Amino acid sequence: MLEEELAAAAACSMGNSTSRLYSALAKTLNSSAASQHREYLEQSDSEQLDPIDRKDLLQECQTVLQKRPPRLQRDFVDLRADSSSTHRPIRVMQWNILAQALGEGKDNFVQCPMEALKWEERKCLILEEILAYQPDILCLQEVDHYFDTFQPLLSRLGYQCTFFPKPWSPCLDVEHNNGPDGCALFFLKDRFTLINSVNIRLTAMKLKTNQVAIAQTLRCSETGKLFCIAVTHLKARTGWERFRSAQGCDLLQNLKNITQGAEIPLIICGDFNAEPTEEVYKEFSNSSLNLNSAYKLLSVDGQSEPLYTTWKIRPTGECRHTLDYIWYSQHALNVNSALGLLTEEQIGPNRLPSFNYPSDHLSLVCDFSFNQDPDRLL
Repeated sequence: MLEEELAAAAACSMGNSTSRLYSALAKTLNSSAASQHREYLEQSDSEQLDPIDRKDLLQECQTVLQKRPPRLQRDFVDLRADSSSTHRPIRVMQWNILAQALGEGKDNFVQCPMEALKWEERKCLILEEILAYQPDILCLQEVDHYFDTFQPLLSRLGYQCTFFPKPWSPCLDVEHNNGPDGCALFFLKDRFTLINSVNIRLTAMKLKTNQVAIAQTLRCSETGKLFCIAVTHLKARTGWERFRSAQGCDLLQNLKNITQGAEIPLIICGDFNAEPTEEVYKEFSNSSLNLNSAYKLLSVDGQSEPLYTTWKIRPTGECRHTLDYIWYSQHALNVNSALGLLTEEQIGPNRLPSFNYPSDHLSLVCDFSFNQDPDRLL
């Protein structure tokens, strides 16, 4: 199926360079790397693959998606109190992309046609969203096509890529799965240098759990400043609130050690599976790391989270929740802008995922700058 799509697209009058790109992608995406990997933490070697141009890849995705509705448009909201920043902002994107095995085999989106969940097209919707916003740092959850899609493609776009799977991924229970899902972190190598990388298996009540995090200390090439970026995905479902709280405490303790008690600025992206009323949210709000939630800044008073970051319909009914967050060191970092969320009208009555949005979670995107006087708010 994929080879036919790529061949058909390559036959379109899109120029020789794009045709060559399709040929390369056909080889990349046809691999069964994930199912054959002995060690999921191993970094695939994509150095032998030529770099690809973002615009060419975006054009390819749009060719595959030409029979689908157009991508839903969202605008950035300017949140700058002043324009004193002297460096290019750092764009961070947070997104639970919905694991393919779970979307097709476990999640029971009763209003979403199975046709809308086909990986051949859904992956292009995911890539289109990423390419449209051009993040400097990309934090993803529920990634179960890392080795055959995201790592080979994003590495060729200039990203350094890291993946940490769940020890007992529910994807493995689904027939014809593509390996375990997990968290993935990508950053542009021409903007940052990796100083340190830690894979964290979260604990709760002193027991190792099935949830993970990645924390990386980066140096910004333009400013020379260090900062830490972390991605995580906490335990899902009602009834696990205390468990999530314990996982949050463990993650915060790890991050305190990594950042030397907030000496190094911190950004944490994640699907916390927790509403703002939960204890784990309060732990992050009240942490000694002096964290704030970036998307609160979109509210009138700057104190309220969005009404939703996920909206779906399951057999048990409609689920509209705020579960996804970008936390940041408010003494050291400023939020210059944040991407507005989709409206109820844009999402539509059948909710998410859909033919024009690939996940049941909305992506969050923020532009950060370093505070020129970081000690002022400590």
